Amino acid sequence: MDLTTALDARDATVCVVGAGGKKSTLFALADRLDRAVVTASVRIPIFDDRVAAVRVTEDPVAAVEAAGDGDWPLGLVPERERSDRYLGYDTDTVSEIADAAPGATLVKADGARLREFKAPGDREPQIPSAADVVVPIASTHVVGEPLTEDLVHRPEEVAAITGREIGSKIRPADVATVLASPAGGLKGVPSDATAIPVVNKVDDEADATAARKIAGEIQFRANVPRVLLTRLIADDPVVEVVE
Repeated sequence: MDLTTALDARDATVCVVGAGGKKSTLFALADRLDRAVVTASVRIPIFDDRVAAVRVTEDPVAAVEAAGDGDWPLGLVPERERSDRYLGYDTDTVSEIADAAPGATLVKADGARLREFKAPGDREPQIPSAADVVVPIASTHVVGEPLTEDLVHRPEEVAAITGREIGSKIRPADVATVLASPAGGLKGVPSDATAIPVVNKVDDEADATAARKIAGEIQFRANVPRVLLTRLIADDPVVEVVE
């Protein structure tokens, strides 16, 4: 199963949350979909080199309507906050973008400060009501590592969801518990949207073994149609689909 099919992404509004592959997911989808929009409801690092064009605009709907054949995939952001990142739109504006877009709208909907695993904060995620698919992501590389800020964004929130101690070794079950939790990866998913978790950075057989354990635990804990095991930097990013 290819990535766009596995994530039900064609002509959909896809919001990506979590850590360890959000931006890679957005750009991998944008490369494989026709006339996609890439945007954000939170801060996003500069991504001009990953799309055909970026429009910094307070009127993104007009920018969609004015886009030419060479502008796709099209990046839309409201403001450049500093040299290395843009701000995101409010969720109502993202929904307006999705209504106007001719194809998929791909949305970065939370932040992780370059960590591999996370749980959301009080004001996260920022998922628009127009979301069709929400993709909670974690990296398999956290398995066996300590639950600390080195690899985990908001480790105290992960500890609260999993019942583990700060500094304890992260298990596949811990990753699955967070991804499958309504306080974790499923937080803020609209009732009519589909959640499709992704376990990324499956680089070798040891990673695959850990990722399969995570996927099995997610399916035990949550009603999701499938879990993707991915290596998003690969030409064929889907390693395995667990249904």
